[in-house]
Amino acid sequence: MEKLDLAIRGGSVVLPDEVRRMDVGIRAGRIVKLGDIAADEAKEAVDARGLHVMAGMIDVHVHLNEPGLGDWEGFESGSAALAAGGCTAYLDMPLNGIPPTVTVRALERKLAAAKGRSVVDYGCWGGLVPGRLDELEPLAAAGVVGFKAFMSAPGDPSEEAFREVDDATLLEGMKRIARLGKVLALHAESEPIVARLTAEARERLRSRPGGGKFVGGEFRVGTSAADYSATRPVEAELEAVRRALRFARETGCPLHFVHISSAAAVAAIRAAKEEGMDVTLETCPHYLTLTEDDLGRLGSVAKCAPPLRSEAERDRLWEEIRAGRIDMISSDHSPCPTSMKTGDLLEAWGGISGAQSSLELMIDEGVGRRGLTLPQISRLLSSAPAKRFGLYPDKGEIAVGSHADLALVDLSAGYTLEAGDLYYRHKHSPYVGRSFSCRVAATYSRGRLVYRLGEGVFPAVAEEAAGAAGPEGAAGAGQWLRAGGRPVAAPGFRDDRAARGRSL
Repeated sequence: MEKLDLAIRGGSVVLPDEVRRMDVGIRAGRIVKLGDIAADEAKEAVDARGLHVMAGMIDVHVHLNEPGLGDWEGFESGSAALAAGGCTAYLDMPLNGIPPTVTVRALERKLAAAKGRSVVDYGCWGGLVPGRLDELEPLAAAGVVGFKAFMSAPGDPSEEAFREVDDATLLEGMKRIARLGKVLALHAESEPIVARLTAEARERLRSRPGGGKFVGGEFRVGTSAADYSATRPVEAELEAVRRALRFARETGCPLHFVHISSAAAVAAIRAAKEEGMDVTLETCPHYLTLTEDDLGRLGSVAKCAPPLRSEAERDRLWEEIRAGRIDMISSDHSPCPTSMKTGDLLEAWGGISGAQSSLELMIDEGVGRRGLTLPQISRLLSSAPAKRFGLYPDKGEIAVGSHADLALVDLSAGYTLEAGDLYYRHKHSPYVGRSFSCRVAATYSRGRLVYRLGEGVFPAVAEEAAGAAGPEGAAGAGQWLRAGGRPVAAPGFRDDRAARGRSL
Protein backbone atom coordinates (compact mmCIF):
# COMPACT_ATOMS: atom_id res chain seq x y z
CA MET A 1 0.00 0.00 0.00
CA GLU A 2 1.30 3.45 -0.91
CA LYS A 3 2.56 5.37 2.08
CA LEU A 4 1.11 8.64 3.23
CA ASP A 5 3.21 11.69 2.51
CA LEU A 6 2.53 13.07 5.98
CA ALA A 7 0.77 12.06 9.17
CA ILE A 8 -0.18 14.65 11.77
CA ARG A 9 -0.49 12.52 14.85
CA GLY A 10 -2.02 12.94 18.27
CA GLY A 11 -3.72 16.29 17.83
CA SER A 12 -7.21 17.35 18.86
CA VAL A 13 -8.95 17.74 15.50
CA VAL A 14 -11.65 20.40 15.20
CA LEU A 15 -14.47 18.87 13.14
CA PRO A 16 -17.73 20.60 12.13
CA ASP A 17 -19.58 19.58 15.30
CA GLU A 18 -16.99 18.24 17.71
CA VAL A 19 -13.35 18.12 18.71
CA ARG A 20 -11.83 14.64 18.57
CA ARG A 21 -8.39 13.25 19.25
CA MET A 22 -7.25 11.61 16.00
CA ASP A 23 -4.53 11.49 13.38
CA VAL A 24 -4.69 13.16 9.97
CA GLY A 25 -3.18 11.38 6.97
CA ILE A 26 -2.16 13.37 3.89
CA ARG A 27 -1.23 12.31 0.38
CA ALA A 28 -0.75 14.51 -2.71
CA GLY A 29 -1.97 17.58 -0.86
CA ARG A 30 -5.27 16.11 0.31
CA ILE A 31 -6.56 14.48 3.46
CA VAL A 32 -6.94 10.77 2.77
CA LYS A 33 -7.36 9.35 6.27
CA LEU A 34 -8.77 10.41 9.63
CA GLY A 35 -8.19 8.06 12.55
CA ASP A 36 -5.36 6.04 14.01
CA ILE A 37 -2.25 6.03 11.82
CA ALA A 38 0.66 3.73 12.56
CA ALA A 39 4.18 5.13 12.67
CA ASP A 40 5.23 3.22 9.54
CA GLU A 41 2.24 4.34 7.42
CA ALA A 42 3.72 7.73 6.51
CA LYS A 43 6.95 8.99 5.04
CA GLU A 44 6.93 11.81 7.59
CA ALA A 45 5.12 12.31 10.88
CA VAL A 46 4.41 15.43 12.92
CA ASP A 47 3.78 15.16 16.64
CA ALA A 48 0.69 17.29 17.30
CA ARG A 49 0.08 16.20 20.88
CA GLY A 50 -1.06 19.18 22.90
CA LEU A 51 -2.17 21.05 19.78
CA HIS A 52 -5.56 21.64 18.17
CA VAL A 53 -5.73 20.92 14.44
CA MET A 54 -8.13 23.29 12.69
CA ALA A 55 -9.14 23.88 9.09
CA GLY A 56 -7.06 26.76 7.76
CA MET A 57 -8.76 30.13 7.86
CA ILE A 58 -10.18 31.46 4.59
CA ASP A 59 -9.97 35.25 4.61
CA VAL A 60 -12.32 36.59 1.95
CA HIS A 61 -11.45 40.25 2.53
CA VAL A 62 -7.84 41.39 2.22
CA HIS A 63 -6.06 44.21 0.39
CA LEU A 64 -2.53 43.22 -0.67
CA ASN A 65 -2.22 46.26 -2.98
CA GLU A 66 -0.39 44.78 -5.95
CA PRO A 67 0.28 45.66 -8.65
CA GLY A 68 1.26 49.28 -8.22
CA LEU A 69 1.29 49.73 -4.46
CA GLY A 70 3.62 46.95 -3.37
CA ASP A 71 5.34 49.40 -1.07
CA TRP A 72 2.12 49.32 0.99
CA GLU A 73 2.06 45.53 1.33
CA GLY A 74 2.40 42.97 -1.49
CA PHE A 75 1.70 39.30 -2.13
CA GLU A 76 4.89 38.06 -0.47
CA SER A 77 4.65 39.95 2.80
CA GLY A 78 0.85 39.84 3.02
CA SER A 79 0.56 36.12 2.34
CA ALA A 80 3.42 35.43 4.75
CA ALA A 81 1.46 37.22 7.47
CA LEU A 82 -1.67 35.27 6.59
CA ALA A 83 0.22 31.97 6.76
CA ALA A 84 1.70 32.90 10.14
CA GLY A 85 -1.84 33.50 11.33
CA GLY A 86 -3.16 30.10 10.26
CA CYS A 87 -4.78 31.28 7.02
CA THR A 88 -4.50 28.99 4.00
CA ALA A 89 -6.52 30.88 1.38
CA TYR A 90 -7.59 34.46 0.80
CA LEU A 91 -9.57 36.60 -1.63
CA ASP A 92 -7.85 39.82 -2.66
CA MET A 93 -9.95 42.94 -3.11
CA PRO A 94 -9.93 44.90 -6.40
CA LEU A 95 -8.93 48.32 -5.04
CA ASN A 96 -5.77 49.82 -3.53
CA GLY A 97 -3.77 48.61 -6.50
CA ILE A 98 -2.76 50.37 -9.71
CA PRO A 99 -4.69 49.67 -11.81
CA PRO A 100 -7.69 48.50 -9.79
CA THR A 101 -9.12 45.16 -10.90
CA VAL A 102 -11.96 46.50 -13.03
CA THR A 103 -10.86 45.03 -16.39
CA VAL A 104 -9.54 41.68 -17.55
CA ARG A 105 -6.22 43.30 -18.38
CA ALA A 106 -5.95 44.58 -14.81
CA LEU A 107 -6.80 41.11 -13.50
CA GLU A 108 -4.04 39.63 -15.66
CA ARG A 109 -1.57 42.12 -14.22
CA LYS A 110 -2.61 41.20 -10.69
CA LEU A 111 -2.25 37.48 -11.39
CA ALA A 112 1.18 38.06 -12.89
CA ALA A 113 2.21 39.91 -9.73
CA ALA A 114 0.90 37.10 -7.50
CA LYS A 115 2.21 34.12 -9.45
CA GLY A 116 4.97 32.32 -7.59
CA ARG A 117 4.94 34.88 -4.77
CA SER A 118 1.95 34.01 -2.62
CA VAL A 119 2.65 31.54 0.16
CA VAL A 120 -0.94 30.26 0.25
CA ASP A 121 -3.80 29.94 -2.24
CA TYR A 122 -5.62 33.05 -3.42
CA GLY A 123 -8.60 34.25 -5.40
CA CYS A 124 -9.51 37.67 -6.77
CA TRP A 125 -12.50 39.98 -6.63
CA GLY A 126 -13.42 42.15 -9.59
CA GLY A 127 -14.74 45.68 -9.21
CA LEU A 128 -18.11 47.26 -9.96
CA VAL A 129 -17.46 50.94 -10.69
CA PRO A 130 -19.15 53.63 -12.80
CA GLY A 131 -18.39 53.45 -16.51
CA ARG A 132 -17.22 49.83 -16.45
CA LEU A 133 -20.45 47.83 -16.56
CA ASP A 134 -19.43 46.10 -19.78
CA GLU A 135 -16.35 44.69 -18.03
CA LEU A 136 -18.41 42.57 -15.62
CA GLU A 137 -19.07 39.67 -17.97
CA PRO A 138 -15.45 39.37 -19.22
CA LEU A 139 -14.18 39.49 -15.64
CA ALA A 140 -16.61 36.77 -14.60
CA ALA A 141 -15.46 34.61 -17.51
CA ALA A 142 -11.84 35.25 -16.54
CA GLY A 143 -12.37 33.76 -13.09
CA VAL A 144 -13.08 36.43 -10.46
CA VAL A 145 -14.96 35.08 -7.46
CA GLY A 146 -17.41 37.98 -7.47
CA PHE A 147 -17.54 41.76 -7.55
CA LYS A 148 -16.95 44.50 -4.97
CA ALA A 149 -18.56 47.92 -4.88
CA PHE A 150 -18.39 50.91 -2.55
CA MET A 151 -21.50 52.87 -1.66
CA SER A 152 -19.30 55.59 -0.14
CA ALA A 153 -16.09 57.15 -1.41
CA PRO A 154 -13.07 54.85 -0.87
CA GLY A 155 -10.93 57.89 -0.10
CA ASP A 156 -8.26 57.68 -2.81
CA PRO A 157 -8.34 60.78 -5.06
CA SER A 158 -5.79 59.49 -7.60
CA GLU A 159 -6.59 59.14 -11.31
CA GLU A 160 -6.42 55.34 -11.09
CA ALA A 161 -8.68 55.19 -8.03
CA PHE A 162 -11.52 52.79 -7.45
CA ARG A 163 -14.73 54.86 -7.47
CA GLU A 164 -17.94 54.47 -5.49
CA VAL A 165 -21.12 53.52 -7.35
CA ASP A 166 -24.05 55.81 -7.96
CA ASP A 167 -27.50 54.26 -7.63
CA ALA A 168 -27.95 53.80 -11.38
CA THR A 169 -24.66 51.90 -11.65
CA LEU A 170 -25.50 49.84 -8.58
CA LEU A 171 -28.93 48.85 -9.86
CA GLU A 172 -27.75 47.95 -13.37
CA GLY A 173 -24.67 46.24 -11.98
CA MET A 174 -26.83 44.07 -9.75
CA LYS A 175 -28.94 43.02 -12.73
CA ARG A 176 -25.87 41.95 -14.67
CA ILE A 177 -24.16 40.25 -11.73
CA ALA A 178 -27.33 38.28 -11.02
CA ARG A 179 -27.36 37.02 -14.61
CA LEU A 180 -23.70 36.04 -14.29
CA GLY A 181 -24.37 34.02 -11.15
CA LYS A 182 -21.86 35.93 -9.08
CA VAL A 183 -21.98 37.60 -5.66
CA LEU A 184 -21.74 41.36 -5.13
CA ALA A 185 -19.77 42.37 -2.04
CA LEU A 186 -20.74 45.78 -0.71
CA HIS A 187 -19.11 48.39 1.47
CA ALA A 188 -22.36 49.78 2.81
CA GLU A 189 -22.11 53.36 4.04
CA SER A 190 -24.24 56.19 2.68
CA GLU A 191 -22.04 58.65 0.80
CA PRO A 192 -24.49 61.58 1.15
CA ILE A 193 -24.62 61.11 4.92
CA VAL A 194 -20.87 60.59 5.32
CA ALA A 195 -19.95 63.49 3.03
CA ARG A 196 -22.29 65.93 4.78
CA LEU A 197 -21.22 64.93 8.28
CA THR A 198 -17.54 65.04 7.35
CA ALA A 199 -17.90 68.54 5.89
CA GLU A 200 -19.76 69.67 9.00
CA ALA A 201 -17.08 68.16 11.23
CA ARG A 202 -14.31 69.99 9.37
CA GLU A 203 -16.15 73.28 9.66
CA ARG A 204 -16.93 72.72 13.32
CA LEU A 205 -13.34 71.82 14.11
CA ARG A 206 -12.02 74.87 12.25
CA SER A 207 -14.06 77.10 14.55
CA ARG A 208 -13.12 75.23 17.73
CA PRO A 209 -10.82 77.36 19.92
CA GLY A 210 -7.31 76.01 19.46
CA GLY A 211 -8.73 73.35 17.20
CA GLY A 212 -6.68 73.97 14.11
CA LYS A 213 -3.51 75.29 12.57
CA PHE A 214 -1.95 75.87 9.15
CA VAL A 215 0.51 73.19 8.03
CA GLY A 216 2.18 73.57 4.64
CA GLY A 217 -0.42 76.10 3.56
CA GLU A 218 -3.32 73.82 4.55
CA PHE A 219 -5.53 74.15 7.60
CA ARG A 220 -5.28 71.05 9.81
CA VAL A 221 -7.55 70.33 12.74
CA GLY A 222 -7.26 68.19 15.82
CA THR A 223 -9.81 65.39 15.55
CA SER A 224 -10.90 63.20 18.45
CA ALA A 225 -12.14 59.62 18.14
CA ALA A 226 -15.66 60.88 18.81
CA ASP A 227 -15.32 63.52 16.08
CA TYR A 228 -14.32 60.90 13.51
CA SER A 229 -16.93 58.36 14.59
CA ALA A 230 -19.65 61.00 14.32
CA THR A 231 -18.93 61.37 10.60
CA ARG A 232 -19.81 57.70 9.99
CA PRO A 233 -22.67 56.83 12.34
CA VAL A 234 -24.58 53.56 12.45
CA GLU A 235 -27.36 55.33 10.52
CA ALA A 236 -25.05 55.72 7.51
CA GLU A 237 -24.40 51.98 7.47
CA LEU A 238 -28.04 51.09 8.01
CA GLU A 239 -29.34 53.38 5.24
CA ALA A 240 -26.93 51.89 2.71
CA VAL A 241 -27.74 48.32 3.76
CA ARG A 242 -31.47 48.94 3.38
CA ARG A 243 -31.03 50.60 -0.01
CA ALA A 244 -28.88 47.76 -1.31
CA LEU A 245 -31.40 45.21 -0.09
CA ARG A 246 -34.19 47.04 -1.95
CA PHE A 247 -32.16 46.85 -5.15
CA ALA A 248 -31.30 43.19 -4.55
CA ARG A 249 -34.96 42.39 -3.94
CA GLU A 250 -35.70 43.90 -7.35
CA THR A 251 -32.83 42.28 -9.24
CA GLY A 252 -32.27 38.96 -7.48
CA CYS A 253 -28.57 39.74 -7.08
CA PRO A 254 -26.76 37.70 -4.40
CA LEU A 255 -25.19 40.05 -1.86
CA HIS A 256 -22.39 39.82 0.66
CA PHE A 257 -22.08 42.75 3.06
CA VAL A 258 -18.52 43.34 4.19
CA HIS A 259 -17.30 44.60 7.59
CA ILE A 260 -20.71 45.09 9.19
CA SER A 261 -20.22 47.05 12.41
CA SER A 262 -23.66 47.33 14.00
CA ALA A 263 -26.39 45.06 15.31
CA ALA A 264 -28.99 47.22 13.54
CA ALA A 265 -27.45 46.37 10.17
CA VAL A 266 -27.33 42.69 11.13
CA ALA A 267 -31.04 42.85 11.96
CA ALA A 268 -31.90 44.40 8.58
CA ILE A 269 -29.95 41.69 6.78
CA ARG A 270 -31.52 39.00 8.94
CA ALA A 271 -34.98 40.21 7.92
CA ALA A 272 -33.97 39.94 4.26
CA LYS A 273 -32.76 36.40 4.84
CA GLU A 274 -36.08 35.54 6.44
CA GLU A 275 -37.75 36.72 3.22
CA GLY A 276 -35.61 34.16 1.40
CA MET A 277 -33.12 36.59 -0.13
CA ASP A 278 -29.63 35.39 -1.08
CA VAL A 279 -27.54 37.52 1.26
CA THR A 280 -24.67 36.98 3.69
CA LEU A 281 -22.62 39.24 5.91
CA GLU A 282 -19.25 39.37 7.57
CA THR A 283 -17.91 41.30 10.48
CA CYS A 284 -14.26 41.73 11.42
CA PRO A 285 -12.13 41.00 14.48
CA HIS A 286 -11.59 44.70 15.14
CA TYR A 287 -15.32 45.30 15.63
CA LEU A 288 -15.36 42.38 18.08
CA THR A 289 -12.24 43.21 20.09
CA LEU A 290 -11.78 47.00 19.90
CA THR A 291 -14.00 50.01 20.60
CA GLU A 292 -14.09 53.74 20.01
CA ASP A 293 -12.13 54.10 23.24
CA ASP A 294 -9.28 52.14 21.64
CA LEU A 295 -9.37 54.50 18.67
CA GLY A 296 -8.90 57.37 21.10
CA ARG A 297 -6.05 55.54 22.82
CA LEU A 298 -4.24 54.21 19.73
CA GLY A 299 -4.99 56.92 17.21
CA SER A 300 -5.07 56.36 13.46
CA VAL A 301 -3.49 52.89 13.63
CA ALA A 302 -7.02 51.86 14.69
CA LYS A 303 -8.86 54.03 12.18
CA CYS A 304 -11.17 52.17 9.80
CA ALA A 305 -14.46 52.65 8.00
CA PRO A 306 -17.02 51.99 9.32
CA PRO A 307 -15.35 53.18 12.52
CA LEU A 308 -14.93 51.24 15.73
CA ARG A 309 -18.14 51.44 17.75
CA SER A 310 -19.04 51.61 21.43
CA GLU A 311 -18.49 48.81 23.91
CA ALA A 312 -22.24 48.21 23.96
CA GLU A 313 -22.32 47.88 20.17
CA ARG A 314 -19.42 45.45 20.29
CA ASP A 315 -21.27 43.33 22.84
CA ARG A 316 -24.39 43.32 20.66
CA LEU A 317 -22.33 41.96 17.76
CA TRP A 318 -21.21 39.09 19.97
CA GLU A 319 -24.86 38.40 20.79
CA GLU A 320 -25.56 38.21 17.06
CA ILE A 321 -22.68 35.76 16.61
CA ARG A 322 -23.92 33.53 19.43
CA ALA A 323 -27.37 33.57 17.84
CA GLY A 324 -25.92 32.46 14.50
CA ARG A 325 -26.91 35.62 12.66
CA ILE A 326 -23.41 36.61 11.47
CA ASP A 327 -22.23 34.34 8.68
CA MET A 328 -18.47 34.75 8.74
CA ILE A 329 -15.52 36.76 9.98
CA SER A 330 -12.85 38.28 7.75
CA SER A 331 -9.92 40.56 8.52
CA ASP A 332 -10.38 43.46 6.07
CA HIS A 333 -6.59 43.69 6.20
CA SER A 334 -5.98 47.15 4.75
CA PRO A 335 -2.32 48.12 5.21
CA CYS A 336 -0.43 51.25 4.27
CA PRO A 337 2.96 52.83 5.03
CA THR A 338 3.25 53.86 8.67
CA SER A 339 3.77 57.47 7.57
CA MET A 340 0.15 57.48 6.37
CA LYS A 341 -1.01 56.58 9.87
CA THR A 342 0.23 59.83 11.38
CA GLY A 343 -1.23 63.31 11.61
CA ASP A 344 -4.83 64.29 12.11
CA LEU A 345 -7.29 61.45 12.64
CA LEU A 346 -9.81 62.79 10.15
CA GLU A 347 -7.22 62.95 7.36
CA ALA A 348 -5.08 59.86 8.09
CA TRP A 349 -5.48 56.76 5.93
CA GLY A 350 -8.23 54.46 7.17
CA GLY A 351 -7.56 50.76 7.34
CA ILE A 352 -6.42 48.22 9.91
CA SER A 353 -3.49 45.83 9.56
CA GLY A 354 -4.74 42.69 11.25
CA ALA A 355 -4.76 39.58 9.03
CA GLN A 356 -2.00 37.83 10.95
CA SER A 357 -4.00 37.97 14.19
CA SER A 358 -7.53 37.01 13.10
CA LEU A 359 -7.59 33.36 14.15
CA GLU A 360 -5.78 33.98 17.42
CA LEU A 361 -8.08 36.91 18.23
CA MET A 362 -11.20 34.88 17.62
CA ILE A 363 -10.01 31.98 19.76
CA ASP A 364 -8.75 34.27 22.51
CA GLU A 365 -11.85 36.45 22.61
CA GLY A 366 -14.53 34.13 21.24
CA VAL A 367 -13.64 30.93 23.05
CA GLY A 368 -11.76 32.33 26.01
CA ARG A 369 -14.12 35.18 26.93
CA ARG A 370 -17.39 34.84 25.02
CA GLY A 371 -18.24 31.16 25.40
CA LEU A 372 -17.99 30.03 21.78
CA THR A 373 -16.66 26.60 20.83
CA LEU A 374 -13.80 25.84 18.46
CA PRO A 375 -16.21 24.28 15.91
CA GLN A 376 -18.15 27.57 15.94
CA ILE A 377 -14.96 29.54 15.34
CA SER A 378 -14.03 27.19 12.51
CA ARG A 379 -17.43 27.67 10.86
CA LEU A 380 -17.10 31.45 11.01
CA LEU A 381 -13.53 31.59 9.70
CA SER A 382 -13.33 28.55 7.41
CA SER A 383 -16.36 26.54 6.35
CA ALA A 384 -18.85 29.40 5.90
CA PRO A 385 -16.50 31.41 3.65
CA ALA A 386 -15.62 28.28 1.68
CA LYS A 387 -19.26 27.40 1.10
CA ARG A 388 -20.34 30.91 0.16
CA PHE A 389 -17.58 31.51 -2.36
CA GLY A 390 -17.39 28.16 -4.12
CA LEU A 391 -14.31 26.72 -2.38
CA TYR A 392 -16.10 23.91 -0.54
CA PRO A 393 -15.59 20.93 -0.23
CA ASP A 394 -11.95 21.33 -1.32
CA LYS A 395 -11.51 23.85 1.47
CA GLY A 396 -13.16 24.87 4.71
CA GLU A 397 -13.37 21.64 6.71
CA ILE A 398 -11.18 18.77 7.83
CA ALA A 399 -12.60 15.85 5.88
CA VAL A 400 -11.36 13.01 3.72
CA GLY A 401 -10.90 14.36 0.20
CA SER A 402 -10.39 17.98 1.22
CA HIS A 403 -7.20 19.94 0.71
CA ALA A 404 -4.84 19.46 3.64
CA ASP A 405 -5.15 23.12 4.65
CA LEU A 406 -4.51 23.07 8.38
CA ALA A 407 -3.66 25.37 11.27
CA LEU A 408 -2.08 23.78 14.34
CA VAL A 409 -2.89 25.94 17.35
CA ASP A 410 -1.47 25.80 20.86
CA LEU A 411 -4.22 26.92 23.23
CA SER A 412 -1.80 27.21 26.14
CA ALA A 413 0.94 29.26 24.44
CA GLY A 414 0.14 32.69 25.80
CA TYR A 415 2.22 35.57 24.47
CA THR A 416 2.21 39.32 23.91
CA LEU A 417 2.30 40.44 20.29
CA GLU A 418 5.29 42.61 19.42
CA ALA A 419 5.91 44.58 16.24
CA GLY A 420 8.81 42.27 15.44
CA ASP A 421 6.42 39.30 15.30
CA LEU A 422 4.58 40.80 12.33
CA TYR A 423 5.26 39.73 8.75
CA TYR A 424 3.55 42.82 7.30
CA ARG A 425 5.71 45.13 5.23
CA HIS A 426 4.95 47.88 7.74
CA LYS A 427 5.04 46.74 11.35
CA HIS A 428 2.04 48.53 12.79
CA SER A 429 -1.20 47.04 14.06
CA PRO A 430 -3.68 47.94 16.80
CA TYR A 431 -3.02 44.49 18.28
CA VAL A 432 0.66 45.15 19.04
CA GLY A 433 0.98 44.97 22.81
CA ARG A 434 -2.08 42.74 23.22
CA SER A 435 -1.71 39.55 25.24
CA PHE A 436 -3.07 36.39 23.61
CA SER A 437 -3.95 33.10 25.30
CA CYS A 438 -3.12 31.00 22.23
CA ARG A 439 -0.75 30.91 19.28
CA VAL A 440 -0.57 29.37 15.83
CA ALA A 441 2.19 26.75 15.99
CA ALA A 442 2.22 25.68 12.34
CA THR A 443 0.29 26.10 9.10
CA TYR A 444 -0.01 23.61 6.23
CA SER A 445 -1.29 24.52 2.76
CA ARG A 446 -2.24 21.48 0.64
CA GLY A 447 -0.10 19.40 2.98
CA ARG A 448 2.93 21.65 2.56
CA LEU A 449 4.44 23.29 5.65
CA VAL A 450 4.25 27.03 5.10
CA TYR A 451 4.81 28.29 8.64
CA ARG A 452 6.26 26.97 11.88
CA LEU A 453 6.56 29.01 15.07
CA GLY A 454 10.19 29.74 15.79
CA GLU A 455 11.30 28.93 12.24
CA GLY A 456 9.22 31.32 10.17
CA VAL A 457 7.48 31.13 6.83
CA PHE A 458 8.46 28.63 4.12
CA PRO A 459 9.84 29.14 1.58
CA ALA A 460 12.03 32.12 2.38
CA VAL A 461 9.57 34.93 1.77
CA ALA A 462 10.00 35.95 5.38
CA GLU A 463 13.30 37.60 4.42
CA GLU A 464 11.57 39.61 1.72
CA ALA A 465 8.83 40.59 4.16
CA ALA A 466 11.47 41.89 6.56
CA GLY A 467 13.01 44.02 3.82
CA ALA A 468 16.06 41.85 3.05
CA ALA A 469 16.81 40.30 -0.30
CA GLY A 470 15.72 36.68 -0.34
CA PRO A 471 17.66 33.92 -2.09
CA GLU A 472 17.39 33.67 -5.86
CA GLY A 473 14.23 31.82 -6.81
CA ALA A 474 12.57 32.09 -3.39
CA ALA A 475 8.89 31.91 -4.15
CA GLY A 476 5.51 31.03 -2.78
CA ALA A 477 3.66 27.97 -3.99
CA GLY A 478 0.14 29.26 -3.46
CA GLN A 479 -2.26 28.57 -6.32
CA TRP A 480 -4.83 30.82 -7.96
CA LEU A 481 -8.36 29.75 -7.06
CA ARG A 482 -9.96 30.51 -10.40
CA ALA A 483 -13.70 30.76 -9.84
CA GLY A 484 -15.92 28.56 -11.93
CA GLY A 485 -19.62 27.98 -11.39
CA ARG A 486 -22.14 29.66 -9.16
CA PRO A 487 -21.26 30.19 -5.50
CA VAL A 488 -23.40 28.41 -2.93
CA ALA A 489 -26.54 30.36 -2.07
CA ALA A 490 -26.93 31.75 1.41
CA PRO A 491 -28.70 29.52 3.97
CA GLY A 492 -32.46 29.97 3.67
CA PHE A 493 -32.33 31.40 0.14
CA ARG A 494 -35.54 30.85 -1.84
CA ASP A 495 -35.47 31.53 -5.56
CA ASP A 496 -38.97 32.98 -5.67
CA ARG A 497 -38.27 36.42 -7.07
CA ALA A 498 -41.30 36.31 -9.33
CA ALA A 499 -43.53 35.91 -6.30
CA ARG A 500 -41.98 38.83 -4.45
CA GLY A 501 -42.84 42.46 -4.92
CA ARG A 502 -40.89 44.17 -7.71
CA SER A 503 -41.24 47.69 -6.42
CA LEU A 504 -38.23 49.60 -5.20
